[in-house]
Amino acid sequence: MLTDYRNRTFAEIAVGETASTSRALSATDVEALALASGDVEPLHIATVDGASTERTAVQGAASVALLAGLLSRRLPGPGSAIVSTRLNYAGSIRVGDTLTATVTARSKDQATRRIEFECRCVNQTGEVLIDGMATVTASDARIAYNNLATPELILRRNDGFAKLFQACRGLLPVTCAIVHPCDRDSLLGSIEAAKLGLIVPVLVGPEAKIRAVAAAEHVDLAPYRIVATEHSHAAADQAVAMVRSGEVESLMKGSLHTDELMGAVVATATGLRTDKRISHVFVMDVPAYPRLLLVTDAAVNITPDLECKAGICQNAIALAHVLGIAEPKVAILSAVETVTPKIPSTVDAAALCKMADRGQISGGLIDGPLAFDNAISEEAAKVKGIVSPVAGRADILLVPDLESGNILAKQLQYLAGAESAGIVLGARAPIALTSRADSVRSRLASAALLKLVARRLRGEPAKSPT
Repeated sequence: MLTDYRNRTFAEIAVGETASTSRALSATDVEALALASGDVEPLHIATVDGASTERTAVQGAASVALLAGLLSRRLPGPGSAIVSTRLNYAGSIRVGDTLTATVTARSKDQATRRIEFECRCVNQTGEVLIDGMATVTASDARIAYNNLATPELILRRNDGFAKLFQACRGLLPVTCAIVHPCDRDSLLGSIEAAKLGLIVPVLVGPEAKIRAVAAAEHVDLAPYRIVATEHSHAAADQAVAMVRSGEVESLMKGSLHTDELMGAVVATATGLRTDKRISHVFVMDVPAYPRLLLVTDAAVNITPDLECKAGICQNAIALAHVLGIAEPKVAILSAVETVTPKIPSTVDAAALCKMADRGQISGGLIDGPLAFDNAISEEAAKVKGIVSPVAGRADILLVPDLESGNILAKQLQYLAGAESAGIVLGARAPIALTSRADSVRSRLASAALLKLVARRLRGEPAKSPT
């Protein structure tokens, strides 16, 4: 649901003005609040929807969150800051309750722009859960956020991306050419990555278009270098040339087509080829999986042969090492776990395993063919009688071809709630292939991968995220 959020300025708010909001408490809300508050006592979580009247951290977190959201989004709204609270707690909550939060302006201080709000949260029977006062600083300026979609809540007990960002802390950012950042997402994503110290962006593309996007989004481009080009093809060529000359250490795709960028990267005379296979890896944070999951190749090599798959596999293993996985477990995927000439991917899988035995692929444990279920589920592998150090515990899924890999990655994203970061390896510099559908967190995770891989290419050790 898309909603506009518009603040009430300090001058507009009158003493006595009030605002309210209500929310029905779901089981997902309770579990999320338990994780956030640290009150993970099973009895508290299990009996919130029963007859329990115990006042827990979950109850407090639910009521406070509702009140804080009301103050920050409605009254005063965007641009405000909660300075202090004095709250009393009572009552009890359970799944299915409807909580109603109300705030009322009681006094104003012109000198500090602070407003005292009376706060109250009750359940559907009128039972008081929280009451008290909150001091809030209100903005003098009009602030509005348009077309904000409330994201679906997904619980991430593993949160592999948080570890990825933590590994980047304290490390110098890497220079990165943002290729044709001529839309909102590609420009703002790269600038946000710069603010977090992940990259030093160089904006490569038509300068007028870049500045028009910045103006529309109220972004100051003064801190950032712009390299002007005529169009997107020229931007790709220029960015690749900047890598070759040592001006930048990495590339990030902007609002041009992947084929345009990769065409410049793989050009024989002027591109970024090395003796390694160029391939793509999705690094996926899947809520239901206890570790980061690497899926390869789902974006560059369309129908890889055996030699190509060996290169793809070796690139993914190298990335896993950068991510702190000392001996990654590689599952070579197919539709079945037995070798049959009728399914060529099973024959390739068997050959790749033998290549690993002979040292032609190194640095990881490799097994295949494995079907998806017994690659990621120990129980499925056990039921099918598969005895393997990889089955059920895979770190890397090597897919048969681009189509199956792309479908798998997007199913994990849109049906399992996975977040993904993407990176191209095997070239002179790491390349982030972002998509317009990527979330902000996914874009930042791709930038974090760029940073860690670029440091490894420099020969510098990086902190492990695992």
